[in-house]
Amino acid sequence: MSWRERKHEETYSDQEVEARLKAELPNWYLEKGWIRRKYKTSGWKSTLMIVNTVGHLAEAAFHHPDLTVSYAFVIVKLVNHAAKGITNKDFELAKKIEEVVMWQPGLEESSSLEGTPDDPRFKYIKYD
Repeated sequence: MSWRERKHEETYSDQEVEARLKAELPNWYLEKGWIRRKYKTSGWKSTLMIVNTVGHLAEAAFHHPDLTVSYAFVIVKLVNHAAKGITNKDFELAKKIEEVVMWQPGLEESSSLEGTPDDPRFKYIKYD
């Protein structure tokens, strides 16, 4: 069964989660029933920007991750508590978080936005 055919709250097996992460979210991993991602930052200000970004996306989606927040990193953990496992909600929110947090406008050919300068004073996130 493809992920598009799954019911809204249907959970994935660990093997299915691992395969889907490998194909769609290679920087995320499965651990203790949660899908997780660690975002490394350049310090406290950028860590807080990541937390606020994730918070906005989670609230808009009405699907809330657990966060571990430290000086130079944020760990995002997703599971569907109501379904007691990983569902499409988790994958969809993880993809949106990944898309927004890892966005680098300076790499887009058609963008007028430059992105942050390659200067230590303006370091923000440690891109993969």
